[in-house]
Amino acid sequence: MTALWVVLEESPSLEIVHRWADSLEDGSSVRTERDTVGDVLHTEANSAQRWSMHLPAEVSAAAGGEVELPCTFSHPHGRYDGPLTATWRSGRAFAGPQVFRCVVARGSELCRRELSLQGRFHLRGDPRRNDLSLRIERLSLADQGRYFCRVDLAGATDAYESPRGVWLRVTAAPHIVGVWVLPGPAGTFRALCTAEGEPPPVLTWSGPGFDNSSDSAPASSAMQRGSRVTAELPALPRDGRYTCSASSPGGHAEASVYLLHLRGGAAPGLLLGALGLKALLLLLLLGVRAARGAGRRAGLAAAHPPIFI
Repeated sequence: MTALWVVLEESPSLEIVHRWADSLEDGSSVRTERDTVGDVLHTEANSAQRWSMHLPAEVSAAAGGEVELPCTFSHPHGRYDGPLTATWRSGRAFAGPQVFRCVVARGSELCRRELSLQGRFHLRGDPRRNDLSLRIERLSLADQGRYFCRVDLAGATDAYESPRGVWLRVTAAPHIVGVWVLPGPAGTFRALCTAEGEPPPVLTWSGPGFDNSSDSAPASSAMQRGSRVTAELPALPRDGRYTCSASSPGGHAEASVYLLHLRGGAAPGLLLGALGLKALLLLLLLGVRAARGAGRRAGLAAAHPPIFI
């Protein structure tokens, strides 16, 4: 899998600013960026103690796949065979929830896993060789965010954690979550469509009754929450098939809803959502039979609202 690494400039947190300010007063802390073998990495170092940690600014991967978050470090002990703990957390440096943790015993090469969130986080690197790289499996849009690696050597006072971390960007092709038809004012109907993707998709509606040559109209009243977008079609002007389309650089997805008013007496309106052709034909046949008997059932039909399927 090919990973995209991009350098992003970001203001550090107030907590880290204070740490850097204290270190700079002693002339002991430096923070640089360097290019190594064509990959742009952040280097965070403390020259007095000879600690450093190297991570890319950003890694991008597709939802459903897996990704590796690189993290390497150096420490002031040369070759170190003592106890070691490798930790990854998400959200916030020093305080965010841990997603992975493993421990290496004195003289051992094996990092014994103590925590792996949902069993999807695995150590890819070798802590004895100063590599804490992490693999995340079965990526979802919820995994997008910032991750921080940390190493503890023989106690909490001999440790280092990356304050900037690495940003994980998860991409996903558009996906229609659902299409719904709801009653509107004065016996009319309106439609809602919800889709998700990263980047968030643009929603449009197509169907009968729109006043342009392409028979399509942009969705109105669009609302976005994270990677999910919901848009409303305020009115379904006449019977037919209405299609919600979700488009982004990652792809295209569609879902349809059918509006049919059964004729004959007081037969109720029938709404069919996202059905295949066979199901549509079956319901049309049932509708014809219902219309033939509408005279005998007029009183009962008038007492019931439209049926939503």
